Amino acid sequence: MAPRKMSAAETKARDLGLALARIAESEGTPAAIGVDRLRQASPRLTPLAVGQMVRKQRALVEATLAERGLALIDYADQGPGRGMEFTIKQAA
Repeated sequence: MAPRKMSAAETKARDLGLALARIAESEGTPAAIGVDRLRQASPRLTPLAVGQMVRKQRALVEATLAERGLALIDYADQGPGRGMEFTIKQAA
């Protein structure tokens, strides 16, 4: 049986996880990553898309980070215009 293709939402969630991993690896862990830094790394990830990916595809984002030996410790969304922040650290 052939592996199933990922949906567009799953692909974007994986992109989010990979972008978070790249930033955390370059800045060192624990890393506090805001949405502005995330958008610099991957302009496709708009704040609206990021929020949706975390709510709907959080397990996939966490699995992508785990593949790189990282873990999502905290995610805070202050609402529109106030910002988002991810806290990433090395997986235990």
